[in-house]
Amino acid sequence: MSMNYNLIAERTGLKEKYVRQVVDLLQEGATVPFISRYRKEATGGMTDVEVAQVAAELDNVNELEHRKEFILTTIDAQGKLTPELRTRIEECWDATTLEDIYLPYKQKRRTRAQVAREAGLEPLANAIMKQTSTPLKVLIQNSRFKIELSEEEALQGAKDIIAERVSEDERARQTLRTTFSIHAQIQSKVIKGKDVEGQNYRDYFDWHEPLKRCSSHRLLAMRRGEAEGILRVSICVDDEPALERIARQFVRGNNECSKAVYEAVEDGYKRLLEPSISNEFGASSKQKADEEAIRIFVSNLEQLLMASPLGQKRVMAIDPGFRTGCKVVCLDSEGNLLHHDVIFPHPPRAERVKAMLTVQNLVEKYGVQAISIGNGTAGRETEDFVRHLDLPEGVEIYSVSEDGASIYSASEIAREEFPNEDVTVRGAVSIGRRLMDPLAELVKIDPSSIGVGQYQKDVNQTALRKSLEDTVIACVNRVGVNLNTASQWLLTYVSGLGPSLAQNIVRYRRENGPFHSRKELMKVPRLGAKAFEQSAGFLRIKGGDEPLDNSAVHPERYELVERMARDQKCSVAELMANKELRDKIDVNRYVSGDVGLPTLKDIMTELDKPGLDPRKPLHAFAFDPTVHEIGDLREGMVLPGIVTNITNFGAFVDIGVHIKGLVHVSQLADHYVKDPTTVVKVQQQVMVRVVGIDLQRERISLSMKKL
Repeated sequence: MSMNYNLIAERTGLKEKYVRQVVDLLQEGATVPFISRYRKEATGGMTDVEVAQVAAELDNVNELEHRKEFILTTIDAQGKLTPELRTRIEECWDATTLEDIYLPYKQKRRTRAQVAREAGLEPLANAIMKQTSTPLKVLIQNSRFKIELSEEEALQGAKDIIAERVSEDERARQTLRTTFSIHAQIQSKVIKGKDVEGQNYRDYFDWHEPLKRCSSHRLLAMRRGEAEGILRVSICVDDEPALERIARQFVRGNNECSKAVYEAVEDGYKRLLEPSISNEFGASSKQKADEEAIRIFVSNLEQLLMASPLGQKRVMAIDPGFRTGCKVVCLDSEGNLLHHDVIFPHPPRAERVKAMLTVQNLVEKYGVQAISIGNGTAGRETEDFVRHLDLPEGVEIYSVSEDGASIYSASEIAREEFPNEDVTVRGAVSIGRRLMDPLAELVKIDPSSIGVGQYQKDVNQTALRKSLEDTVIACVNRVGVNLNTASQWLLTYVSGLGPSLAQNIVRYRRENGPFHSRKELMKVPRLGAKAFEQSAGFLRIKGGDEPLDNSAVHPERYELVERMARDQKCSVAELMANKELRDKIDVNRYVSGDVGLPTLKDIMTELDKPGLDPRKPLHAFAFDPTVHEIGDLREGMVLPGIVTNITNFGAFVDIGVHIKGLVHVSQLADHYVKDPTTVVKVQQQVMVRVVGIDLQRERISLSMKKL
């Protein structure tokens, strides 16, 4: 197992000592959020991202171990497992090399070489491979076959065996891999007769570039065009020099046998080896593109989940519409539905006065403190309508992303929350709750429907789901969760809980009323000591029996904080309330076997600001009042906007005209930008300049340079 620790340390670039301790914790059932937050002495202060890297590499190593076991068993069953081969397999930690070692023993469909071996042609193939000066005719005549064959058939069968050996030879495969890694080109051509149907892919109708320079978004676009039957995509190298490099490894001398070996090498290269390595590079380049697209998606999702919350305020939410009207809901400060209505301020009905009175009356009746307006169809017009109303001072108006609201409103979760309301009411409630707490609301929606990302339908769905779920878990635990108000869906993502324990917590709360302490969690059915250890620090109880329950201090450290309070001759509550008392504490006095300075510093920070939400405060935003449609835009205009999505070629910005503008990566800053996520964040408020308007294709080009 030490090999595994060493390997994981090597792959992550982290110290082996700490990797060893993190792996041990993971294998004992600890979660990534718990390890990174409450076991800093064991991790050497690793971030949650680094702990997650160790967990991912541990999975890879375990997967490789299982594959090795399978390969050893398979080769052993064939009676071909020599001690040398066993050692090579056991000491191999590279998946590609492992598959190369296994290839000659792999069960295959009945190949031409297999047929030739069954006919007894292997000895002839071996004799030809020696490339002596003995004429081929003599070698064939001296051979005995299991079936009657002509000289031509015997020679062809022997060459088939040699061709397969060439294609399965580790050195030959590695040579061609090296050639592909340096010289491979990716090419795409339009399939005959598909040029009209495939206009979206016209950039790739006749495209080629070095594979190593092909960006993830171009590669995924080509692969999508291929999947839709528009493009033919291939990855290839110049065959002549590549074939010569392979031939040099097998062809010796210059006689009849050498010529036959060369012909077999050429056949093996074209029919077996080149297609195999081309497929391998196709798969690995797709995987790399997937990883890049997933990385950007994850970064966008994290920013969206960690977006500033309005907090517990009374909110009116409006789901805008023209013909069907605007659905209006009023929510209390906990997000509970108090009232719903429909107004028709826009054509065709245009009942503006009636709509105005309805909104003003509801704002007054329910003491509304903020208004949340969906940014979809009629969003801009509804926002203008509301901004012109005579509302009480201090009522802020916010435009909120609607992405995924319709998915939520038709979901089982929404039906469970609002069994007696229709989808329009549920959608409006979601728009209001997103303003109050984006994280708590967005966890109810499949992350791939939230509208941040690029080519999410084209990437590996298993890898995407895993990465998105890990991101949601990281964000939920970073923020912490109110145990008495959190929904079942939010609790699901808390470290150590999962769906069934989350359901049991909500059921317990319904039957017994709110929790008064974290300790009470132990009364929840099936919530044992391990789940308590992993989850308790991330769950908050406001106004409970124990003041530390509303902080990120873990219950395992309460006794330590009580000792600090006793030493200062005060209660824990007084210690938390009094900075002067806290300043007197010398944390070095409390260092012990399993509690070091990292944990003690975390505790002191938490006592300073218990339960502090790490998300930034929310700032109101308004679009330029003179701009509503793409036709209102002029080149050179400088406008406020909100970043809605980031890709590796730039950022999409909403400037309030129903079409998102693109700030190309080259226009994001006055300096060279390699990765857009280092310059902008999703939901960031920015100023942009209009640099191009394409009315026909409905495209807007924007720039952030010199702003």
